[in-house]
Amino acid sequence: MTHYVPVVPEEAPFNATQRAWLNGFFAGLMGGEVVEGGVAPVAVPVEAFPWHDPALTLDERLALAVDRPAPRRLMAAMAQLDCGQCGYLCQSYAEAIVAGTEKSLGKCVPGGKETSKALRSLLAEAPAAPAPAIKAEAAQPPGRLVAEATFRAAVPLNGEGSAKDTRHVVFDLAGTGLDYQVGDAFGLFVEVDPALVDATIAELGADPERIVELDGQRATLRETLTRRLDIARPGDNVVELLMKHAGDAAARAALGKILGGATDAPLADPDLLDLLRAFPSVRPDLDALLGALELLQPRLYSIASSPKAHPGEVHLTVGVVRYSRNSRDRQGVASTFLSGRIVPGAKLKAFVQPAHGFRLPADGNRPVVMIGPGTGIAPFRAFLEERRATNAKGRNWLFFGDQRAATDFIYRDEIEAFRADGTLSRLDLAFSRDQAEKIYVQDRMRAAGAELWAWIADGAHIYVCGDASRMARDVDAALQAVVAEHGGHDAAAAKAFVQRLAADKRYQRDIY
Repeated sequence: MTHYVPVVPEEAPFNATQRAWLNGFFAGLMGGEVVEGGVAPVAVPVEAFPWHDPALTLDERLALAVDRPAPRRLMAAMAQLDCGQCGYLCQSYAEAIVAGTEKSLGKCVPGGKETSKALRSLLAEAPAAPAPAIKAEAAQPPGRLVAEATFRAAVPLNGEGSAKDTRHVVFDLAGTGLDYQVGDAFGLFVEVDPALVDATIAELGADPERIVELDGQRATLRETLTRRLDIARPGDNVVELLMKHAGDAAARAALGKILGGATDAPLADPDLLDLLRAFPSVRPDLDALLGALELLQPRLYSIASSPKAHPGEVHLTVGVVRYSRNSRDRQGVASTFLSGRIVPGAKLKAFVQPAHGFRLPADGNRPVVMIGPGTGIAPFRAFLEERRATNAKGRNWLFFGDQRAATDFIYRDEIEAFRADGTLSRLDLAFSRDQAEKIYVQDRMRAAGAELWAWIADGAHIYVCGDASRMARDVDAALQAVVAEHGGHDAAAAKAFVQRLAADKRYQRDIY
């Protein structure tokens, strides 16, 4: 089968940045090859991407793409989530890099340093095409509606004494034109902590009210660093810029270790303030520094509500991120913004990101198995609300877990109500810190293997939501073990069986 990939013509009403993004998007959507100056309008085969699986390790993904063309090898280095935080899909982001229309190697937020390091290594083998440096706006696919939603509340979900801070966040969609289905994600344009912004500006010795220009837009330095640029994740371009301006070999060597992710690097995952404080003698021109910073990308959250149960609202389940690094207290940009720096009634730019293959079965009689520890419960709260609202007759089974039942059984009252009214047929819980041996959802899956296999044999759809790097891989391994033990398959056949479930849309994952 062949198809042709459209190219946005030069005379179309888009600037160079928008044309580059659209060409990459269409290539990603239709499987085309991006070439210098656009997408080649030639017949290309539709190909399978065996590495496009977020449960695989980076090394496994790269091995599967080793003999493929450069755009495919770069695609394998992405996190494979098609999460949209980079403004592309995994495929179109890789193709835009190879075409030279995208210079940044740090846009893959879930891939982080691991992805950017792999991209840098791959590009050393096959350099990208030359192209003018362009800093695009935080891009969204064409046709996506961005509107101002009204923040209502961020209610704590954990009990007193919990090591976690999880919030139930509510936005009012009245008058926005935004609508969604269960399984979708909600994108939010957030702001950087003003304390971090002010400390960074002070370290630069700059005037916060200085007017700076970025892509034709003028604003104060403080506003630019608060709303437009990502100083919490400065990216490799910033480290390279500092290396160029470092006046001594020791500073250049230290920055080189940071850039390469060396285990003996003086800073681990630094933000801009870390870098400025560690290298006080290295101060490039402010405009050059701003040009090297990544754009502040929107944050995406799995939607935790059904529009049938909460018309005109969208609910999220947000884990507040706080930690220490490089002898400083650090915090998540979006989670702390939502939990403490935005007030009820405030407007926030937002959009709906449609699910990429994370939907309830069209047949409401099908059984559903949901596996979502921690904030991974979010879409399954929505699923259960939807199944109840539509009077779906299929059985529903939830695996949920966290640290401690007394403080971390979030949505407990709602989950027990789902059980009481028959919406939730079975509930398996795994609270890892409530006993000497840590127990996780994948352990509960193995323990319930015989019944889980019976549900699968009965046509159940299986859903997983949560951390891609560990939980999703462990759950995938547990699922394969259940299929092998109770389905009578060897390891290879069990793996192939699970892959067929995924191909048939009966095994779907919303992982990050």
